[in-house]
Amino acid sequence: MSKKHVHPEYQYLQLLARILKDGKTKQTRGICPIKTVFGAQLRFDLRHGFPLLTTKKVAYKSLTHEMLWFISGSNNIKYLNDNNVRIWDGFADENGDLGRVYGVQWRKWQGPNGETVDQLAWAIDQIKNHPHSKAILVSAWNPAELDEMRLPPCHTMFQFSVTKGKLYMQLYQRSSDVFLGLPFNIAQYAELLMMVAKVTGLEAREFVVSIGDAHLYTNQIEAAKEQLRRKPYKFPKLILNGDQKTIDDFKFEDFELVDYKSHPTIKAPVVII
Repeated sequence: MSKKHVHPEYQYLQLLARILKDGKTKQTRGICPIKTVFGAQLRFDLRHGFPLLTTKKVAYKSLTHEMLWFISGSNNIKYLNDNNVRIWDGFADENGDLGRVYGVQWRKWQGPNGETVDQLAWAIDQIKNHPHSKAILVSAWNPAELDEMRLPPCHTMFQFSVTKGKLYMQLYQRSSDVFLGLPFNIAQYAELLMMVAKVTGLEAREFVVSIGDAHLYTNQIEAAKEQLRRKPYKFPKLILNGDQKTIDDFKFEDFELVDYKSHPTIKAPVVII
């Protein structure tokens, strides 16, 4: 008898429930405390659909624009604002700059001799030419430049693995706002996995996210309880249209989200730290 398939979104809901039940309350840099657990992992087999959560509506356009912005290597929020994405506004300086954050580290890591390293392009080259490598990683955590970042990276590094024509990716997050941030990150990095798979001629198979500090802000608790009362719908499909050859060839118009059915949005405040 085949094992009954359990909807993968229940992993996320179980993490919410675990934080509410077992989380320890402590202070953080933000304006309110957190309830937190340390150490969590979620796994999403993309054969079961694109992991865009359904127990609340997730802002798919915003998260996709943010991922394209990361890939561009930019540190300025102009592209985001031009596309009505405001999630970084509270962190930027008066010129809209964020310092040497995420995309800058992915595409313009400063080497010890002043040379610039394009980590993402290097990783894609490794997937194509050295697919059995166990060291295909991209890191946003650059200790030498943390003071130059308006926010130290929460999603700190990701690693690729190739097995029999299938591409796998694991993300490590040092810190995760499980209610607001994690749904974005799950979908974004699943998108990135699919994009890299397309330009390397592989099948995107599984996305894994491992989390250090998994938390809810105390002003999100009632919203989390509301979400836990809902049952997931079937995951949608994501189609990448076009004939992209490099990771820089993707445009927002290339992404086609199909059959996304969700419960209504649940609003909760963003905590600026």
